[in-house]
Amino acid sequence: MVLDELAARAGIRLSPGKGARARALAGEGRLAGRRVVLARPLTYMNESGGPVRGLLDYHHLPPTDLVVLHDELDIPFSALRLKRGGGEGGHNGLRSVTRSMGTKDYLRVRIGIGRPPGRQEAADFVLKDFSAIERKELDLLVVEAADATELLLAKGLESAQNEVHPRS
Repeated sequence: MVLDELAARAGIRLSPGKGARARALAGEGRLAGRRVVLARPLTYMNESGGPVRGLLDYHHLPPTDLVVLHDELDIPFSALRLKRGGGEGGHNGLRSVTRSMGTKDYLRVRIGIGRPPGRQEAADFVLKDFSAIERKELDLLVVEAADATELLLAKGLESAQNEVHPRS
């Protein structure tokens, strides 16, 4: 949803690629004053590293330029955090990207979804739909996550963290 918001803001149309890029919807344009390639892997989330690596190779981009937007169990619903590197916290999509990149040194926009209630399994929790209460906040969260991503691109990690983290 955040990727769709960013694509709409930049007027970027995501379309299927060819060759190594065939496993992702991608589009190029300008966002926050920078040239960007926005992409959504078409694989299962836990296999997303391959398409990400293929796109970076195709566009001759280093892993340090990669920004991954992802859900995050370890922060409350609607909170946002920005960081570079670190562990995957059990997130299979991040694990796949790290394995394909050969490094954890990429930027992350962590979008809080909170912990599962009671004894619900994390895998079941992340695959279920948002609750009625969460759906009421979802549009604002998507806009704020897109804003945070643009700040990250425009001002760099530390400046963006200083603006985003106190709000969340």
